Amino acid sequence: MSRTGKKPVTLDGASVSVEGQIVTAKGAKGELSVELVDVVSAKVTDAGVVIEPVGESAFARASWGTFRSLVQNIVTGVTKGFEKKLAISGVGYRAALQGNDLKLLLGFSHDVVYKAPQGIKLAVPSPTEITVSGIDKQLVGQVAANIRAYRPPEPYKGKGVRYVDEYVYRKDGKKK
Repeated sequence: MSRTGKKPVTLDGASVSVEGQIVTAKGAKGELSVELVDVVSAKVTDAGVVIEPVGESAFARASWGTFRSLVQNIVTGVTKGFEKKLAISGVGYRAALQGNDLKLLLGFSHDVVYKAPQGIKLAVPSPTEITVSGIDKQLVGQVAANIRAYRPPEPYKGKGVRYVDEYVYRKDGKKK
């Protein structure tokens, strides 16, 4: 039995509708939907959205908690939103916004220009900080990973783009 799947999804001010296998959440920040697989079902109750397995198959039990988390993510996204923060470290490494595009100077012979996809808001509070925010948790994480992939942190000096809460394992240099 899935402990995560047993808990109902709290609505927190969002309106949720279930039409067949599609769960749609509308809130202050926008609207998102997720399509459930056939082995789980959803219904809206007073406690929130309840996700239940349809059968007793192993796939139904495995999908139960997963889709409960996906429904929770769309409800949280349309009410509060999601945010990832990146930090840039290295001499001469910096970021700047040009309209909705992110211009990165990461030690290459050229500037890297990252075009933000639809639904993502990029902010640069300081030249060494980047904030990625939006309502879709998967898209926010993917955009942050794409920006980090241009120059991941290296283990010797720690230079590169990293998540704010990421620990970079440091190595010693050459010994004489």
